[in-house]
Amino acid sequence: MQFFSNHRSIRKYSSEPVSDEILMQALEAGICASNTGNMQVYSMIVTKDETLRKQLWEVHFKQNMVLQAPVHITFCADVNRFGKWCRARKAEPAYENFLWFCNAAIDASLASQNVALAAEALGLGICYLGTAVYNAARIVEILKLPKGVIPVTALVLGYPDEQPQRTGRLPLEAVVHNETYNDYSNEKIDRLYADIEASEQTRQLLETNQKETLAQVFTDKRYTKRDNEAFSTAYFEALKQQGFL
Repeated sequence: MQFFSNHRSIRKYSSEPVSDEILMQALEAGICASNTGNMQVYSMIVTKDETLRKQLWEVHFKQNMVLQAPVHITFCADVNRFGKWCRARKAEPAYENFLWFCNAAIDASLASQNVALAAEALGLGICYLGTAVYNAARIVEILKLPKGVIPVTALVLGYPDEQPQRTGRLPLEAVVHNETYNDYSNEKIDRLYADIEASEQTRQLLETNQKETLAQVFTDKRYTKRDNEAFSTAYFEALKQQGFL
């Protein structure tokens, strides 16, 4: 269990390339993940080409690790491949809908976590890019994704050039509910978030963002109402464009 607690999001990478052997081991771990009906309705787009990574860097809000890390992987919900297999076998698929977007997105997420864990076990660093869904339509263009395929998440991987402090996590009782959901009282919220709010990392965030509380950093700076609504609309349109709605 110690292995899991060693995870760090790496945002600075050395120039050392990742060998094909190491990369294949990480990708093999991805296809071992649980998935819906053993259908594997996902795809992993591995991008190492510098020109393409430059375009992806633009899409991911110019986060430098996208350029520094030698490997970028986009995990996509993909009903295209399975649908073509069905039609070639005299079966008519019905998977271009929202239900199967959800199923495929779960498959892609499970595969991505396996790849991340394997990469770290092999001595690599990784960082997730939640921005894969923010500019999905542009990623569709860059990676030439056909109808029935849409990005869900992405990660960069390479050899770390930093050893950052581990970010805090809520205690287990904050996310585990026994038997049924147990809603949170104000008192319980205070207790569950106490350690994170009192941390040095939080102090620095409050100072940098000039905010009174950590919650305000999230709502006023990182994930604002305006941005949430705009990116929600954009992703909804991308889902329609790719045939899931």
